Amino acid sequence: MAQTEKKAGLLRRTSSSKKPLKEKVLLMYEDIFTEDPTKSNPRFWDELFLMKVNLEHLEGKLEALDGDEVVKIRDNINSLFHHCVQALAEEHQIKVVNALQTLCALFRGVHQKNKSATGFDIINMLMGFDKAELRMKELMESLDSLLCGDGSESLKSLCLKLLLCLVTVTDNISQNTILEYVMINSIFEAILQILSDVSSRARHGYDAVVLLALLVNYRKYESVNPYIVKLSIVDDEPTLDGMGRVIHHALAEYNRQYKEKEEENQGGFFSTLTSMVGSMFIADADEKLSVQTNEAILLALYEAVHLNRNFITVLAQSHPEIDIATAPAVPIPASPTTPLGTTPPSLDMMNNPELPLDPNLQTSNLLITFLKYSSIVMQDTKDEHRLNSARLCLIILTCIAEDQYADAFLHDDNMNFRVNLHRMPMRHRKKAVDKSIPSRPLVCAVLDLMVEFIFPFNLRCVQIIHKLICYQKKCRVRIHYTWRELWSALINLLKFLLSNETSLLSKHNIFQLALQVVNLFNMFITYGDTFLPTPSSYDELYYEIIRMHQVFDNLYCMVLRVSANAGPWKEPASKVTQALVNARAIINHFNPKIESYATVNHISQLSEDQVLEVVRTNYDTLTLKLQDGLDQFERYSEQPREAGFFKELVRSISLNVRKNVSLSTMSQDVLLKEFSSIS
Repeated sequence: MAQTEKKAGLLRRTSSSKKPLKEKVLLMYEDIFTEDPTKSNPRFWDELFLMKVNLEHLEGKLEALDGDEVVKIRDNINSLFHHCVQALAEEHQIKVVNALQTLCALFRGVHQKNKSATGFDIINMLMGFDKAELRMKELMESLDSLLCGDGSESLKSLCLKLLLCLVTVTDNISQNTILEYVMINSIFEAILQILSDVSSRARHGYDAVVLLALLVNYRKYESVNPYIVKLSIVDDEPTLDGMGRVIHHALAEYNRQYKEKEEENQGGFFSTLTSMVGSMFIADADEKLSVQTNEAILLALYEAVHLNRNFITVLAQSHPEIDIATAPAVPIPASPTTPLGTTPPSLDMMNNPELPLDPNLQTSNLLITFLKYSSIVMQDTKDEHRLNSARLCLIILTCIAEDQYADAFLHDDNMNFRVNLHRMPMRHRKKAVDKSIPSRPLVCAVLDLMVEFIFPFNLRCVQIIHKLICYQKKCRVRIHYTWRELWSALINLLKFLLSNETSLLSKHNIFQLALQVVNLFNMFITYGDTFLPTPSSYDELYYEIIRMHQVFDNLYCMVLRVSANAGPWKEPASKVTQALVNARAIINHFNPKIESYATVNHISQLSEDQVLEVVRTNYDTLTLKLQDGLDQFERYSEQPREAGFFKELVRSISLNVRKNVSLSTMSQDVLLKEFSSIS
């Protein structure tokens, strides 16, 4: 017994003095980083891809290499890349899985190590510059076959993750020289096939759409990007509809989660305190509801709307239910918590026919979901990130407002929807009950959105309003809208410019905005009889101008003062002076008549109806000036005005996508378990 204990004790001491045994795959990695691994084991590469990949270790080894070591083992890394590509054609699915993951580690590790290196140096280290074209052709063909084939859905997901990893390894995707080979060996058709198939779309649509949006932005201003060309001419309805549904689901999921958080914050003790002390806690409420926007999916929507006119039809397609995928839902592997809106909608949501888009169970469409989404992100613009998200929403709306077909369905009186936009929390107004919102043409919701957020995004909102009014004037479309709210918002915007003239002029050309606002009023004054719903609406326009005459008088004094002095603002201020001629004519014509009416009738303060009566009986003697070019506008152009914005936006999206792909660790255990059972 004593001898046995002694022996056991010796064994313990001996084992504790040794280093822990390494996994076999780690030993195999050591061989790659020291010598030609096939010298000691001719079956090395066959065995390697049967081993579970240790992504962290392999990336770490690549990042730890110094300059001399890189040169020494470059041939081995080239060989590893080559055998990874070869393994993608294997029938043994575990080899394919491990090869895809090893490629991901190679792309990430080599780029992390060589951040300052040129794209050519990185290509040389990964695959050898002389063989790069062949290797990348083989890789892209294998990925295309896996994505388009009838094989495992998990493998397709892994292929898309690898492509997202490849596209986002550099902060600036336009500096990722390897993507030249992705341009030459296009996977555009594979992406379209995923989007056109209901089952594939439910599982892979989100990654496919984000990948396409990023590829479209590769050197888009420097060379001909084949993905831009191909996206612009897609006319296959199922494909475009599939892309629209993926975007729709992602935005709808964000809206749903936001609404849940909003309802949580409206209940209980917090709600009681807020109601007791007014707006004291409104800022806190905003912070609690502040959620990260999904810029990747917004970028995809922008590129589709901007590049492909056929996609405009998708915006209006009604969906009574959430898209029903025929494929069964699969378990979603656990992953680290990510901010709301940065992950794709779950398969449960995309397969659930019960979940309504609206509380009233009415039909919805992509445009309605996008408008609701916009009304959420525009509420919180405290930091540059959210401000840029809202800016992208407005750019998308600008493209929509310029499109003739989009304008037609926006104003179609036979396509009425109840759109419950999210509004800024304010004490003086109650939250609208869904059922109290009237069913109206969609242009009313767009105008509501512009009126609601005209202050933080004034110029863009005014430009969108102008484009919609131009369409109404051109096509003589009369919509029943509460135009007074719009006029009031525009006048308040002028008041804001007047109150902050000194501080604003040091940074901005406020006269450009003032001119746009005044010319909007000129549109209503000159052409209002062609698109305002009733004669009384035209009377109300005059009433608002007369009632708020002090604002127009003050604006006139200000621009007259600035235009009288030499300086950078002389010319833009004088344009506003000329544009104010009709508003001043209305004020100078009607004000004396209103005062006379009050004097004759011994009334100290006239009611609205009495003022309107004076207006109606004195139109005949009013002289107005017809102004040219009121219904003309500059069409949207991405370059050069927005090029800088999109470069920074794509950089931000690339960083976020890279982080999420990295966090997922490609669901190794789930994948290996699946393919082990198949084998």
